Amino acid sequence: MPTKNYTKYLSVILLLFTFTLAFGQNNTKFKVVLDAGHGGEDPGAVKNGIKEKDIVLDVVLKIGKILESNKNIEIIYTRKTDVFIGLKERANIANKAKANLFVSVHCNGVKSTAARGTETFVMGMSRTDTNLDIAKKENGVIFLEKNYNEKYKGFDPNNPETLLGLKILQEEFLDQSISLASEIEKNFVSNDGRFSRGVKQQPIWVLDATVMPGVLIELGFVSHPEEGKYLDSNKGKEEIATSISKAIVSYRNDFFNPDASERNTESNTVISDDNSNPKKVNPSDSENEKSTTTYFKVQISAGRKKIATNPSNFKGLKEISVEKEKKIYKYFYGNETDYNACKKKLEEAKKKGYTSAFIVTFTN
Repeated sequence: MPTKNYTKYLSVILLLFTFTLAFGQNNTKFKVVLDAGHGGEDPGAVKNGIKEKDIVLDVVLKIGKILESNKNIEIIYTRKTDVFIGLKERANIANKAKANLFVSVHCNGVKSTAARGTETFVMGMSRTDTNLDIAKKENGVIFLEKNYNEKYKGFDPNNPETLLGLKILQEEFLDQSISLASEIEKNFVSNDGRFSRGVKQQPIWVLDATVMPGVLIELGFVSHPEEGKYLDSNKGKEEIATSISKAIVSYRNDFFNPDASERNTESNTVISDDNSNPKKVNPSDSENEKSTTTYFKVQISAGRKKIATNPSNFKGLKEISVEKEKKIYKYFYGNETDYNACKKKLEEAKKKGYTSAFIVTFTN
């Protein structure tokens, strides 16, 4: 990281870290924040009189209506009318509500009339030229806000160096986000006969600033003649809303435990990779307390596909273990009782290319 940009990056990270400390997830009732992108003076993508802001608002309201029929789900909207809401305020709404899930809905639009298909984004650091353009587009609304330089602490959606400075502070939520995104795209294909461009990871500000699992859905291209008409039709909006609603209900059934008084993070506690002392997992007050041992491992990847733990599958790294949590396989490097020893493992993993690797703790 260039020294001259350190203060800029640190400001963004501290802002997001403050959100993480101040807000947590609700544990009594499953709360979903539905975020209709753009609005007001920001129309989003526009083609042939079709406006992104209108389509996504209609779809979000339909999703909400479906989910509100479930007494175990509470819906919070970032907007229910044609008004402009800043990105920071959207994130604040979700964080203050202690929501369990953040779902932002958008449409694509490009000069070419050939581009089509759905795609769902989760927070991540991969950046092909095409996907980086989408990240810039969805982040670009920042410039419409007053005092955006102060609000976003130097975050510039047109500057790749700024994007590179973002940290994924919600690593423990990434696998859940991927699971939801995969289910949404699967439903679009199997239920609605849509063309899917897949699940992708991008550094999108509103996803990084919300301290809960979240996705940003691109419903399709308003610039595609047929797809644009479909998105603007009541039939299309109903089908889209139904597919997204089913994915959210499925996600709740897989990941939400309404009986838990607090989220169990013993096997997935994120440890910072700076020079501070590691956070200890406090065992419960019991007769077995003295026999509790803490182990440190480096999580290097996660996904829905099970991969053999051969070194050849993990860039030559040995000591690979795998844990299955719900539908997600998590892959770990090393198994240390000493935190500093595990930090060395983390450095090795990052040198191998696992740049978003992080340390987790396990107790016996």
